Amino acid sequence: MNQTSASGAQASEWGHRCARALATLLGASAPQGNSNECDLNGQRVVIKCAHVNTDSVGVTYLMLERLDAVIGAFEVDGGEYEIWRLPSEIHRAEMTGTRSQGPSAGKVGIVKRRVFQTYGTSLGKHTISGS
Repeated sequence: MNQTSASGAQASEWGHRCARALATLLGASAPQGNSNECDLNGQRVVIKCAHVNTDSVGVTYLMLERLDAVIGAFEVDGGEYEIWRLPSEIHRAEMTGTRSQGPSAGKVGIVKRRVFQTYGTSLGKHTISGS
């Protein structure tokens, strides 16, 4: 399914709400700006959220340069998320380019959930109401 401007904006808004809620649950600082970057246990991280039928998350190459880790939040059931921490160097080594033909083409690296599960550290399951 192709994303439209409206569906992209809706997805972005959902991702920001999800990341803010998870940052609070994890004890991280509040994400700043549009990036979902925050501090968690003295490290710079970004929180990336994926709906139940999505098995990957993406981070821009520029952002990855300033991160210690990527937090992947993968929805498993109606507001419940499996949370994984993946060091940025592993994210970089395992990422593939996005298939996007739009503005993110050549700028975003995608990593599958199985990479987080294989090489990452579980931060448990958390439920977000209204996600």
